Amino acid sequence: QAQLVESGGGQVQAGGSLGLSCAASGYTYGRGCMAWFRQAPGKEREGVAYINTDGTSTDYAGSVTGRFTISQDNAKNPLYLQMNLLKSEDTAMYYCALSDDPRCNYSPLSSAAYQYWGQGTQVTVSS
Repeated sequence: QAQLVESGGGQVQAGGSLGLSCAASGYTYGRGCMAWFRQAPGKEREGVAYINTDGTSTDYAGSVTGRFTISQDNAKNPLYLQMNLLKSEDTAMYYCALSDDPRCNYSPLSSAAYQYWGQGTQVTVSS
């Protein structure tokens, strides 16, 4: 049973930067996916960024392309999300997600593709 723990959230002014980390345990890396999702109050959870566990493929939501970068270290733990040029609309709870089913690569920004979730870390961007 994989366990995910996020860290690095906080408050930042618009235009600033913030980095998130996700530590995973209890998981044997295969051909799955890791991703960051976010959920703002009153809104549905949305996929922000994805990377396959080989580190060879990434994808981003259009709203963050060019501003956010997902990465993982050589040991695939932890997972990072570097967020630059933050906007007030980026304010949300951010969740780390992991899938050990390779079919996740077909819909990598869909929450339905992921079996394991962290508890979330809050990101607040003030204008």
